[in-house]
Amino acid sequence: MKRAINRPRKSLWARMKKHKYIYLMLLPVVIYYIVFHYLAMGGLVIAFQNYKPKLGILGSKWVGLKHFEDFLTGKYAWRVIRNTLVLNLYLLLFGFPAPIILALLMNELRDNAYKKTLQTVSYMPHFISLVVVCGLLVDFSMSDGLFNNVLALFGFERTNLLGSNQYYRTVYIVSNIWQNVGWNSIIYLASLSSVDNSLHEAAAIDGAGRLRRIWHVNIPAILPVIVIQLIMRIGNLMSQGYEKTILLYSPVVYETADIISSHVYRYGLEKTNYSYGAAVGVFNSLVNLVFLCTANQVSRRLTETSLW
Repeated sequence: MKRAINRPRKSLWARMKKHKYIYLMLLPVVIYYIVFHYLAMGGLVIAFQNYKPKLGILGSKWVGLKHFEDFLTGKYAWRVIRNTLVLNLYLLLFGFPAPIILALLMNELRDNAYKKTLQTVSYMPHFISLVVVCGLLVDFSMSDGLFNNVLALFGFERTNLLGSNQYYRTVYIVSNIWQNVGWNSIIYLASLSSVDNSLHEAAAIDGAGRLRRIWHVNIPAILPVIVIQLIMRIGNLMSQGYEKTILLYSPVVYETADIISSHVYRYGLEKTNYSYGAAVGVFNSLVNLVFLCTANQVSRRLTETSLW
């Protein structure tokens, strides 16, 4: 029996020299993250200052936790925190399973041409400009719009859906699922493509039908991916982009539509209160970090799958 030869491990510089073109392709991404994600973190110091652009970071007055206190004791704090959590919990409850179900259904299709067509159709909404999507939603949600025309056929009263606290979240959540369900299903379809066919054959021999094979073969195969995606999604429970919100909401529905990011946009950018906006952003990130660590720890204990 031949003894294994312990070859000396190449140094990082030697590996970079050998694969220089790969590292060159990676360089723009590394520079992007360094400049816009890591170096930019130094600007968070303005959350603890009364920042004035003309004075700069070094010349602005230090105020400590004043802006955090202003936000947490303000009359809109509970409203925006509640709306952000409720909206994200609804998206987690209805939006998270949607791409998984779509991927499982598409994986069962045997007609490749039909399957590819369905995939293309489901991906397309993701590439439509958000401004265009929101413009369509605003028009369709008007009292005389398409949505109300359909609802009127079933006896519902016509109303401006985006101008109603009762229906705003429904329009927001359903449109979000429609726009992202196809794109988010890609990772699950990729995982399903690696499932060993012999497992399906063995299950079929044992008498398992299609639904039982999905439950006992496909879902366990993609469960680690589902868990990882769920942990990352829980880690963003306090995050929701302001772009769609400011394109859809109005002062009439602030009670249910105003979220943390739109609040920061109005007070931090429109009113040029940059320190206040930065303080709310830091608070938001810290809460998300707590959610992420908690979800990761729970997942590690229950499923032995975690991010770290």
